[in-house]
Amino acid sequence: MNKTEIPEDLMRQMRSTVILAGAILGRFKEVTISYPGGCDIGARPIDLHLSAFRKMGIQVEERAGFIKCSCDKITSADINLDFPSVGATENIILAATLAEGTTIINNAAMEPEIVDLANCLNRMGAKIQGAGSNIIKITGVKKLNSASYKIMPDRIEAGTFLCAAAVTGGKIKVNNIVPEHLIPVIYKLEETGCNLKIEKNSIEIEAPKKLKAIEVKTMPYPGFPTDLQQIFGSILTTAKGTSVIIENIFENRFKYLNELIRMGAKITTEGRTAIITGRRKLSGATVKGSDLRGGAGLIIAALAAKGKTTVENIDFVLRGYENLDEKLNILGANIKRVGE
Repeated sequence: MNKTEIPEDLMRQMRSTVILAGAILGRFKEVTISYPGGCDIGARPIDLHLSAFRKMGIQVEERAGFIKCSCDKITSADINLDFPSVGATENIILAATLAEGTTIINNAAMEPEIVDLANCLNRMGAKIQGAGSNIIKITGVKKLNSASYKIMPDRIEAGTFLCAAAVTGGKIKVNNIVPEHLIPVIYKLEETGCNLKIEKNSIEIEAPKKLKAIEVKTMPYPGFPTDLQQIFGSILTTAKGTSVIIENIFENRFKYLNELIRMGAKITTEGRTAIITGRRKLSGATVKGSDLRGGAGLIIAALAAKGKTTVENIDFVLRGYENLDEKLNILGANIKRVGE
């Protein structure tokens, strides 16, 4: 690696590119980025990231849409996050791994992905303690070593497949997962009337003919994941009764609901609350995804809709799911990817 500037066109395509800032800073003590783009699910400022960098002795210059971070050395700091941001927690860990002294993150994000990042870095020679709790301690090291590491299974993909079975009244087994990562999702699926059999590395789900209405509130981990809110919103459109979804993380994550209404769903929203009155059946329509999980939710809804549904703008979805159409077709879906 020999560049410290992340191209603007890449930053605008995917928000997660901002996580490279901490890694490049740790290695080169400088990085230039633009403000990240990605899915349109509401304001996702990076002020927590930049504030933490400043506390670590990094000079941050913001001008004309670009951010330049630089320093002679990264120093340790006690950082208190106003919100347990996953991205900010990851960026601080990456920058602090090669810093001088010991950095402490208070109110850190506790998602399994944070634990996985710390485990990988520790395999490479980092000294990170407390990942998975709300206080993380990073003692800087001089260098990292090469290592072989197997990343954790994707809990959101696993939850998506479980929901696909739920909305279609199906029965499937999802292998190579960590059930402990999906506890709030398991509870909510059981509330809808699904029968789940939990094993060490798998979950088998058998869905009833008709799901029951439930209430869902998104929260930071270990609460219900915001990344599965749109998937659940889709499966609850045909549940018996009235469901309520409260989105506590992102203020603009209900765009997909208008597309579900085009398919016949009965939904009203007020602020961060959506009220979904279950219908007997959705109807196929042409709908458009505006973000990763919303697009996936529309595909899941289409599985149970009458007739043919066309989901446009699927680039977002393909970015977050590997061969989603092929995997669903193996399970009995009839999906054809067109226009590529």
